[in-house]
Amino acid sequence: MKRLLVFGAVIAVLAVAIGVLPLLALTMPPGAPSSCLKAGRVVHVPEELAATTGDGTGVALDHAQLTHAATIITIGARIDGVGRKGLLVALMAGLTESRLRMYANTGAYPDSARYPHDADGSDHDSLGIFQMRPAAGWGTVAELMDPAYQARAFFGGPTGPNAGSPRGLLDIVGWASLPKGAAAQAVEVSAHPDRYATWEPVAETILTALTAPASPAPGTSSPTVGSTLPTATTTVFPLPAGTWTRTSSYGMRLNPVLQIWQVHTGVDLAAPTGTPVLATAAGRVEFAGYRTGRGNQVVVEHLVGGQVVASSYGHLRDGGIHVATGDLVSAGQQIGGVGSTGNSTGPHLHFEIRPGGAGNTGVDPHGWLSSAAEVTAADVDPLGPCPVVTP
Repeated sequence: MKRLLVFGAVIAVLAVAIGVLPLLALTMPPGAPSSCLKAGRVVHVPEELAATTGDGTGVALDHAQLTHAATIITIGARIDGVGRKGLLVALMAGLTESRLRMYANTGAYPDSARYPHDADGSDHDSLGIFQMRPAAGWGTVAELMDPAYQARAFFGGPTGPNAGSPRGLLDIVGWASLPKGAAAQAVEVSAHPDRYATWEPVAETILTALTAPASPAPGTSSPTVGSTLPTATTTVFPLPAGTWTRTSSYGMRLNPVLQIWQVHTGVDLAAPTGTPVLATAAGRVEFAGYRTGRGNQVVVEHLVGGQVVASSYGHLRDGGIHVATGDLVSAGQQIGGVGSTGNSTGPHLHFEIRPGGAGNTGVDPHGWLSSAAEVTAADVDPLGPCPVVTP
């Protein structure tokens, strides 16, 4: 799915709408691929991580780099045939090509600066984590400025976006029998084929750190909620474009079920039963289950300018919760289906934004929603990443 919103605009809207600053971070519905493996279940994303390359050089990785690593790991883990080795190959390629940073390239594509990025590069017309080139057929500028698209393109295979041309990892016959560095080179086709292998120890360190439960250092407390969340860069409307009608806004109203006047702490968006419900931003699932009134509900916490903000999705259909508590979700990922459970008069999504976290009261989400990108139903990926292992 394409990321359609520049992060700077989100920050501005959030600052006005809910009194906080900058945004936040990757789950499994029933029927997720059998390839989901424990090695790909991202548990947490550290603020920083130290590692050493094969030639003994020390490397310090920051939160942004590790967030991109989490995207690669989570997407790869749900693709049949990738396995642990494929995850390591992709991390090695990303480390070699960009040090796991999203590069724009304003010299070749001025428009690339409109998309969230970590830095501006100048290597031919290469873009993103894997330095993929639009001219080589990897994708459009908009697609290649999306870390998730880059990961899918790198892995390729039957579910890849490029149908084997250019070749992703799974499109290379016998890749699993190659040394990891050679497999990375087979995808990247670099003029410097020997440079990938030196990053294997760093890739191993990253994969272990992101998929193993975090243990606080002696004498320190457990990580805070915010410190374990990946950083997101976009917001997405919680229902696909053209599927919904707003039937009730935030504010005082006569509750149609209870027939009492009370504050409506969110907005109601009517849509057909089963319509995909999308995570409005990246974050961690704080609750997924049944609650009186809201019926089947999912609550996701996001990190916004160092502060926790929660989004809530109520009245999901029976069997329509596609995530579990503790899962990491990406913006635009399907987390459920519209329903009419709980106190409801018809199929709709009750959507809330709660500054401070899941336990707080919802505020008017109009500012949040007005800045969110709408995606089409065709862009919705029905299968989320693998479930997160709760420490």
